[in-house]
Amino acid sequence: MNRGTPVRRRHRNTLRHGGNRLRYAGVVALFLAPSLIPLTLFTLVPMVSSLWVALHDWNLITPMEFVGLANFRELLADGDTWAAFGHTLGYIAGYLPLVYLLGLGAALALNTALRGRNVFRAAYFLPVVTSWVVVALLWRWLLSPSNGLVNHLLGLVGIDGPGWWTDPTWAMPSVILASAWKDLGFVMIILLAGLQAIPGELYDAARVDGASAWQRFRHVTLPLLSPSTFFVVVISLINGFQVFDQVYVMTGGGPAGSTEVVVQQIYDLTFRYGRAGDASALSWLLFVVVLVVTVVQVRGQRRWVTYA
Repeated sequence: MNRGTPVRRRHRNTLRHGGNRLRYAGVVALFLAPSLIPLTLFTLVPMVSSLWVALHDWNLITPMEFVGLANFRELLADGDTWAAFGHTLGYIAGYLPLVYLLGLGAALALNTALRGRNVFRAAYFLPVVTSWVVVALLWRWLLSPSNGLVNHLLGLVGIDGPGWWTDPTWAMPSVILASAWKDLGFVMIILLAGLQAIPGELYDAARVDGASAWQRFRHVTLPLLSPSTFFVVVISLINGFQVFDQVYVMTGGGPAGSTEVVVQQIYDLTFRYGRAGDASALSWLLFVVVLVVTVVQVRGQRRWVTYA
């Protein structure tokens, strides 16, 4: 029986395969809808809208006036913008090494046969699930120059404590301490999972070869922990660029603007000065910076991250 020419058969096969792909795409879209719909409504649409606002002069009340890229040019020429990025980078430079080293130390300690280690793990992780407002208020009290616990303890050993969040020199270190304390548990959990994934036979082989504890840590633990370290560094950097809650509660960007970070400036431009266009433009500048830093990290991981 003649079933048609090869061209017609290929056309029918193409239509049939196209229909299968459409049905498959429809099924996938159906299962992803509970996530895709909120993602589109509350993330993608606001992002596109903010880019549109960034091209306008708008005070949230009067109609928007299109200004093109003028907001971006104004921000890049403004010294306050560069100061905010500088403060943000200063925060990251202090926060990231501190939270990683403390988290690694806690993970190494809790990876041993320590009595009550589950209690310690829960205690370290408790601040992670605590509201930032609560944590910031707690550390604002602990670091209070007049009646804070930290200065009281320093006074017992004859040390005159600094002004902490009331002193422009010590305000950012105060925020860094609070941030590292809160995020310590998150870093610890990730690194602890990485430590437990390292095969014990490798340590046994290193001991047989005469490797010391430091050599085992340097040549076995650190290389095989690098995937977890990479994840922690990427997430911590992204969070560091978006630091806001602790700054807003503890210092409000002061004193004398010493803790004015980028997100704090975005908030001030929008709700204090009514410059929504400038705030949206600054948000996109921050997005570009975070994207570039993340891409550099992802591309550079092959040089130091060991997955084998």
